[in-house]
Parts: sequence; C-alpha cells; structure tokens
Amino acid sequence: MPHPFRAVIPLSRPVLALAACLAFPAPAPARATDAATPGGTLLYLEKQPHKNLYPPAGGFYPNGGILAQITDRLTWQNTDTLKIEPWIATAWSVNENSTVFTFTLRPGVTFSDGTPVDAAAVALNYDTFGKGNRALHLPPSEVINNYERSEVIDPLTVRFYFSKPSPGFLQGTSVIGSGLVSPASLRRPLDEWGDARHVIGSGPFVVRDEVPGKSVDLVTRADYAWGPDQLAPQGPSRLAGVRIIVVPEDSIRIGAFIAGQADFARAVEAYDEEQITRHGDTIYAASTRGVNNSVVFRPDNPLVADPRVRLALLHATDRPDILRTLYSPHYPLARSVIAADAQGFVDHAADLTYDPTLAARLLDEAGWTLDGDGWRRRNGVALALAVHEALPQPQSRSMLVLLAQQWRKAGVRLTILSGSPAMTVLDNLNPAVTPLFHAEVGRADPDVIKSAFYPTNRNVLLQKGGQSRHVEHFVDPELNGLLDQVASDTDPATRLADLARVQADILAKGYSIPIFEEPQVYAGSARVHDMRFEAVGRPVFYRTWLARP
Repeated sequence: MPHPFRAVIPLSRPVLALAACLAFPAPAPARATDAATPGGTLLYLEKQPHKNLYPPAGGFYPNGGILAQITDRLTWQNTDTLKIEPWIATAWSVNENSTVFTFTLRPGVTFSDGTPVDAAAVALNYDTFGKGNRALHLPPSEVINNYERSEVIDPLTVRFYFSKPSPGFLQGTSVIGSGLVSPASLRRPLDEWGDARHVIGSGPFVVRDEVPGKSVDLVTRADYAWGPDQLAPQGPSRLAGVRIIVVPEDSIRIGAFIAGQADFARAVEAYDEEQITRHGDTIYAASTRGVNNSVVFRPDNPLVADPRVRLALLHATDRPDILRTLYSPHYPLARSVIAADAQGFVDHAADLTYDPTLAARLLDEAGWTLDGDGWRRRNGVALALAVHEALPQPQSRSMLVLLAQQWRKAGVRLTILSGSPAMTVLDNLNPAVTPLFHAEVGRADPDVIKSAFYPTNRNVLLQKGGQSRHVEHFVDPELNGLLDQVASDTDPATRLADLARVQADILAKGYSIPIFEEPQVYAGSARVHDMRFEAVGRPVFYRTWLARP
C-alpha cells in the first residue's frame, strides 16, 4: 500500500536521472570473503547542500557531514560511554569551579596546508568560537558559555579562562562546532565559508573540489596519523576519497541507491526503510541524544500566550498515531523534552497523553468556544495558527498535516505555510506570523537544552533578547535562570537536577509538544564496512572501507 503522503514514482526514472550525473561506474556487490582493503571512493548521496562550514554552524547535518571528515577536535566523545577521551589534546586539567581549562596537545599534528596545530592555532580557534569576530561576521558558538580568553603557555599547552563556571566546555571541545581549522581559514569572513575549498582542517580528508549546491569531492590525506583511540588503528583513511552528491528528491536518491549507483545515503525516510533492507542493504539509525523533535510555541503571539491553550493543544495531539502512521520503530515516542538516551532524561510520559476531553475543557476555560462550524473563536477571532515545514526534519510536512487534522477535531485551525528559504527564515523570526515552530537539536550534553531554548542561542520560543526584532513582550526569566544553572553548575548531580527542573518547567508551561526522539537515518550498501558515527549521528568515514567488486 503506498504511503498516504507520498507519490509513487517508478524506479527507472530516478535511476536514469542520477546515472546521468555520475562520473564513474556503479558499485558492485560485496564478496563475503573480502578483508579490509584500502582504496576506492565512497559515493554518498546527501539530501541537502551544505550552507556554511564555519564550525559553529556545523549543527546543520549537511554542514556537519563534511566537517566530520575534514576537521579534528581537541577531544572525542566515546559513542558507547559518552565519556570524553583524548584526541588532539592528549591530557587536560580543570580547576575546581570549571573556570580554567588547560590542555596538552599532541605533537606533530598539522593542518592540511602544513600549518602546525599548536597552542597558538588552538587559542585562535577558541577565541573566535568563544567570542565571535564582529569584523568578519563570525558568530560565537552556542556550545561555549561564559568564555573570557585564552593563554598560550608553551607551543603544546593552551589554557582557557571563563568569567563564570562552564562545566559543559569539556564536552563542547568534542563537538562538530568545535572543529579545528587553520588560522588562514579563520581570517575569512562568514560569507566565504560556504565554499568548502576555503576550509582547511587537520582531519583525515581534504576538500579537492566542489560544485556549489551539487557536489563535494574529498580525498584522503596520506600523512594523517592522529585519530581518536575509539577509531583505531591510526593512519590514513582506508578510503581513497568520498564524493558527496546532493540529491534533494527522496525517490531519486533512494532509487539510485537501491539500484547500486551509490554506497551511502542520508535522510532515509521511514517508508523507504523496508525496501532497503529487503534489498540486502543496511539501515543505520544513529541517535542524536538531544532535544526531541517537537512542535514549540512562540508565546509572544497572543493566540498562544495563554498556557491553557498550549496545554490544550498538547493534549489534542495524538503522538502515537503520528508515529504509527508515518514513522518506523527507529523513531521512539518522546517521553520528555530530551531523548531517553540523553544525559539527565526524566520520564514525563504521563504529562504528554492524548486527552481530547481535557483539551476541550482547557480551551473552554481560556475563552475559546466552538462556533457553528466547529471552529474555536474568542471575541470573534478564530484560533487559527500557522507553521512552516522544517526541511531538515524527517517528514515534517506530513507530520504537520496530521497534526492539523488532529487539531481540527479540537476546533483549532493549523495552516502549513510555504515560501522561499529566505522567506521561511524571516517568517520564523516573527511570532506574529509563525506562532509555532518545528524544532530539534542534537548534542550529547545537558547544555543542549540551553542551546535550544536560551534567548541568545537558538531561541526556539522567540524570547526577547535574541536575534528576532519582532518579539514585543515575551521573556521567561524563571526558565532562563534554570538554563543558566544547567550551563554553570559544577557538581554533576546538581547539574542534572537542574536539567530535571528545566524539563518539568517547559512541559508544565506547555512550551513544547515533544513528538519523537529523532535519529539520523542512513542507508549503507553491502560493500560498506566499519561505518562509524560521532556522538549525535554524523557519519565518520575515517575507518570505513569498501569491499572490492
């Protein structure tokens, strides 16, 4: 039975469409007797083009998918234990109140332009990421809180100072947004970071060529010898290179993969999983371990300013039905604001139930009564809301269509907006236009909740003090104070207790409707071996190898 929100397109059309743009033969099936062998270029099909490779912009998965191959970080977060382990930094120390961090660097590491990865280069990276660079329009990183300055102790020792405790900084040195780049790259303005050829890292791959918006070619760096211990053995990548081709249309991308014209593909929707595994290929569903895929409210809009309205819509949402209709078992039902495998998770499933009777009562109490046509009105104004599809989120439009159908039963109108990418960005900064937002943030650290909700970070609720100039009134000092505590408490147990209070506060005020724990879902052909991912689901091709035909 075809998927209810997807047109069925014959396989021959997507296969032929992509075949025309490939410059080399289709991969052949793997042989069971193959051992790990070097060589070969892995063809990776990406749904969206990268936007900007300034490392703090790496949260967008097409950006991070490139940065994970061409940059290293000071530390590595073990994907099994989530512990922070050495990488470019071989050792570190932290003072008692987490305001001074000292790192000892691995000797002999260089950027691909030959510049040493020494204390001076690392200091320049973190001065830029920690404070931004106004002259070059480079914004500060959302994962670095309270940054003050760096100090070069000697060529292989660097120290960082913070104005207030910053216990999340150590984990922040392991994330894509802290990828180390050469001083030459850091001299470029933000608008030049969209060209991958300008980004010089110390990672196992180097950008050889790019066709903007269409493809990026990576080649292995022959002298690379400093990967993290979890990705041992050390040495250059087993692959000769990775070719990333952007194929936005799902049917073409997946059709070409199934036809054997690619080795790896990102953004596999749930409705395509079965045909991929039936074909003998592998589905990888890497957890993002952060703030769940959610619909969040912008309380500056008077239609959703009353918490009773927000809570009513939460209880008018049949989340299990959404998952049954659209998603696979790789998408667990959300039980809190953050994922169950995230640090500090507290189970709030009892607060997220589908209860249309309670929803109706809350709307009545808030003064929104049903008219003769079955819509809710107050003082002649309809309870009519709008939201934009979020292209990076799996099946965003289909999910929002189902949500609109469910809210229709409660008498609430939800319109899914369309427009150019630029118009969407502008609309999403204006709570009067978009009182709802489809959000998700991945990071394996308690600070992820501050990254999502704090006014000077992603500010998904659109509070005053963020980048939006359209917010007139809304600010929540209580929530922001709790977020500050999560980012500054030095005692791990106290920090997790603060995180528990944040989860309870967000849900009690009806700010968020968590839908599911979002994975990053990929397809890998049978000839792809030793596939790895970093802690929040970005592919790492350093140890990957391809079976020979």
